[in-house]
Amino acid sequence: MARPTPLSGFPEWLPADRIVEQHVLDTVRRTFELHGFASVETRAVEPLDQLLRKGETSKEVYVLRRLQGTETDEVASTGDTGGLGLHFDLTVPFARYVLEHAGHLAFPFKRYQIQKVWRGERPQDGRFREFTQADIDVVGAGDLPYHFEVEVPLVMAEALAALRPAGVPEVRILVNNRKVAEGFYRGLGLEDVDAVLRSVDKLDKVGPERVAALLVDEAGATAEQAAACLALAAISGEDRGVVDDVRVLADAQGITSELLEEGLRELEALVVAASERAPGVVRADLKIARGLDYYTGSVYETVLVGHEDLGSICSGGRYDTLASDGTTTYPGVGLSIGISRLVSRLVGARLVSATRSVPSAVVVAVTTEDTRPTSDAVATALRARGIPVEVAPAAAKFGKQIRYADRRGVPFVWFPATTAPDGEAVPHQVKDIRSGEQVAADPTTWQPPADDLWPSVRTTD
Repeated sequence: MARPTPLSGFPEWLPADRIVEQHVLDTVRRTFELHGFASVETRAVEPLDQLLRKGETSKEVYVLRRLQGTETDEVASTGDTGGLGLHFDLTVPFARYVLEHAGHLAFPFKRYQIQKVWRGERPQDGRFREFTQADIDVVGAGDLPYHFEVEVPLVMAEALAALRPAGVPEVRILVNNRKVAEGFYRGLGLEDVDAVLRSVDKLDKVGPERVAALLVDEAGATAEQAAACLALAAISGEDRGVVDDVRVLADAQGITSELLEEGLRELEALVVAASERAPGVVRADLKIARGLDYYTGSVYETVLVGHEDLGSICSGGRYDTLASDGTTTYPGVGLSIGISRLVSRLVGARLVSATRSVPSAVVVAVTTEDTRPTSDAVATALRARGIPVEVAPAAAKFGKQIRYADRRGVPFVWFPATTAPDGEAVPHQVKDIRSGEQVAADPTTWQPPADDLWPSVRTTD
């Protein structure tokens, strides 16, 4: 078989990088569960008409086609005239999950979900066609109190802060409120709010001059209205002052809006709570728009400090109408971490690394192939006490077996008890191949240092 050509946009981590990914996943999972979020997993495919409800995504969806049979067969078998596609996020599948299982869920329902998703977009730094996301959402039946819009970003801030000891950079969670934006835009006389939001959402990518032109061309704004929108987008801060700045701008534009005031009260509550529980992490930024049209309240984006060029690694917001069965509406609020995007920067820029590439803390040496059962028995005894162990693949010279362990980053080599040529009993011994220290040991009681028991993730030297 010829050497295969890698598929662009489908990351496959080497073992040491996979350990970094697992550390990230385990850390965020543990934090989510500490806050009472329950794990769910949804199917990989959804009806296309449901996937395409989210807006400008038709070009991103991987559509499934039968390898055998006809498209008519596929439509008939699924009962869906739109066909099936791989999910490109976890929010739309979760909305369907809530509707399908509402009778078995206790509301407000707090869930986390960690799965692969697929998008048919052009791969680039931090953007993939297949990648892992980790989502948290809180969903209510009929209503959902605002305080969950405060809780969710603070849970995510805690999860990301838990990664700091391993060398993950600081994060900034940038927040806005769609009620503020909509109230302000409508107060200016702009009715196509979605078009304004889509234009403002491109500010970091194309700059203010291009956004001003988009506002005129696509949202029907005058030059003065476009300038006011850009002035709102320029406001940011970490305390109540940001709310005062918006009110001053609204007054200057002659805007009076109850929706704007409601949004400002909510934004202030979030900023105040964040300043107490996660000081310096959450920042109000009025240019955060999240161009998707189902957000109705708070919206969030998260950047790595010093790596803003990567874009947002974690985003989401409040949605009131994504899930409804015609009788009950299920509003929610959620955030999603792009795990693959985060890991790609951590390992690609060598910000962090694993202490070793395999789980094993010990390699048990093999004296001869005839005595391999003795080595296996040692390994079994160590594993019974939770120590990850492997047995050397061949009964080579001990120096070669030590080099085998060293190449894999395994810190200890175990030499089973044996009998010397003169008949003297030689006890079990274990060697720390980093320091060279070798001591007698008992496989039923010996324990490696806690830092060596499992691979860990640390800042790259």
